[in-house]
Amino acid sequence: MHEYSIVAALIEQCESIAAQNNATKIDEITLSVGERSGVEIELLKRAFEAFAEESTICNGAKLIIERQEVLLECKKCGKQTNAQNLKYSQCAHCQSDEVEIIKGRDIVLMRLNMLEC
Repeated sequence: MHEYSIVAALIEQCESIAAQNNATKIDEITLSVGERSGVEIELLKRAFEAFAEESTICNGAKLIIERQEVLLECKKCGKQTNAQNLKYSQCAHCQSDEVEIIKGRDIVLMRLNMLEC
């Protein structure tokens, strides 16, 4: 369950950003999670609930998860394709097997809503 290590790093990052901005509380955290990131969203949410309780700054914060769709780029024809309902191994335009996932693997901290108390 690497979701726990991801959340531990997220909480640490949030606390660091809050300290840099003289914030004493974070009430909302928005993450972008790629469909091919290998993260189980429900496990991520449960891990966040457990870790946030231990953090003075993140306790009670709402976690918002935005799904990032997979975007493929064909090395042969150069076209990009949203990979929703498509094969990851073939270009939708020229059917080449030379495709690369260029978006949809990442986990990115997008926004923090911080409060000064």
